[in-house]
Amino acid sequence: MSEIYVDLEFTPNPDSLKYLVNRSILTKGTLFLSSAEEAKEKSELAESLFQLGGIKSVMLGAGFVTVSLQSQDELHELNEKITECIRAHLKEGRPVVKPGAIQESTDQTFSEVEQKIVDFLNAEVRPAVAMDGGDIQFESFQEGVVYLKMQGSCSGCPSSLMTLKEGVESRLKTLVPEVKEVVPV
Repeated sequence: MSEIYVDLEFTPNPDSLKYLVNRSILTKGTLFLSSAEEAKEKSELAESLFQLGGIKSVMLGAGFVTVSLQSQDELHELNEKITECIRAHLKEGRPVVKPGAIQESTDQTFSEVEQKIVDFLNAEVRPAVAMDGGDIQFESFQEGVVYLKMQGSCSGCPSSLMTLKEGVESRLKTLVPEVKEVVPV
C-alpha cells in the first residue's frame, strides 16, 4: 500500500481547514458532525478529531476532511495533531464511518420544482463548494423560498451569504422561475 498523504488546504472560511487525503474517505456524499456525541455514534475518525479539543465541527467528504476550529489561536498546534490523527487512523485501516451512519434519502420524493432545485444543487453547487471543503444541502422549498443547510467550511463562512445570494439564488431564479429567494437554515 502506498504512503498516506494528508495535505492542508485553507478554505475561504478562516475558521475551517480542509485536509486533502490520497485515500477514499466516503464513496459518495458528505457526513457533517457538529459534536463529539454525534461523532461517537457515526464516525471513529471524527470522534478522534473531537478528542483533540478545540474542534467545532468535522465534515467528511470523498477525499477530504474539513475541520472547523473553535478558535484560530491554536491553529498551528491543532493542524499538526489533526494531520497526524487522520494519517494514523487511515494507516491503521480503521473504518472512517460506522455502519448505517450515512442514510440514503432514496425514499424522499420531491415536487417537480423541488427536483429541479435538487438537481441544480447536485450538478453545479455541491461540487463547487466541496472544492472549498463545504457542502450545501437542500432542506425545503416553501412559498418561493429555498431553504439550504450550509455545512463544513460553508457553515459560518463570511462569504457564504454572498455565494448564496449572488451565485445560487441568481442562478436558481433563472432556472426555476418559482424561486423568489434562497436562505440558509
